[in-house]
Amino acid sequence: MDAEQLPVHRPAARVICLDAAYRVLLLHWRDPYDGARLWEPPGGGIEAGETPLSAARRELVEETGLNPAAVGDRSVPVERDTWWNGRHYIGPEQFFVARFAEAEPALTRTGLLVDEQATLLGHAWVPWSDLSTLPDRLEPPGLPAVLAALVPDGPWRS
Repeated sequence: MDAEQLPVHRPAARVICLDAAYRVLLLHWRDPYDGARLWEPPGGGIEAGETPLSAARRELVEETGLNPAAVGDRSVPVERDTWWNGRHYIGPEQFFVARFAEAEPALTRTGLLVDEQATLLGHAWVPWSDLSTLPDRLEPPGLPAVLAALVPDGPWRS
């Protein structure tokens, strides 16, 4: 196995954004390596000296322009195992929730890196009941369970 194929350990943080109708904000990405498309909540790697919460808030602003103060301090850890741009990424990601009082808050993408601008196809505020019907891969696949763990009083409770 060459260095390109060795898994990269990358701790990260993500934010599940909920609007007034409990729709989930998902970013739609195209993998520059193989063209595969995926949906996932805003987030990314934790930088040196950052806490998972500060990384989540920073990434939220960079990728969406949404108010970082909306991110709560409670998180759920999720072990990730995914491929992106020809690399295998593994490691824990802390998932946080941010709630917004308005319906489908507008996003700005002024904080995206050049490569992110090239691979971000768009975004959608997805009803929680539609998470399993997205046309492309959902990351992480267990996002509905993460959402239920973070917001047990949501409309998805049975």
